[in-house]
Amino acid sequence: MAYWLFKSEPDVFSWDDLVAKGDAGEEWDGVRNYQARNFMRAMKVGDQGLFYHSNIGKEAVGIVEVIAEAHPDSKADDPKWECVDIKAVKPLPRPLSLDQAKQEPALKDMVLVNNSRLSVQPVAEAEWAAILKLSGL
Repeated sequence: MAYWLFKSEPDVFSWDDLVAKGDAGEEWDGVRNYQARNFMRAMKVGDQGLFYHSNIGKEAVGIVEVIAEAHPDSKADDPKWECVDIKAVKPLPRPLSLDQAKQEPALKDMVLVNNSRLSVQPVAEAEWAAILKLSGL
């Protein structure tokens, strides 16, 4: 299993919006960055990720699961853009802020800490474990 981080502006699509979708989940559409798209191409059903509120809050708030592998983004006019589908698994008992992540030595190499603009990014297994611990899981 691999681990990922999915960023969304909560005033556009929030954790609560994903929770409301239930087991059907949601297409993670609208990504128009080649590196982020390529990360989605590498995802497998069952991979887990963090749902991160960007711009407002700047914190990881929940755990998601990939429920469909990369496929054409239904909102794209160009077939080169692909996305995965994800569903909410559970909220983090204590959201992890970007500031907290930057202060945590175990997360010093995390993509979020070093390239906070990338909307879809990998999370190393050791980083995943550290985040779960910091978040109360």
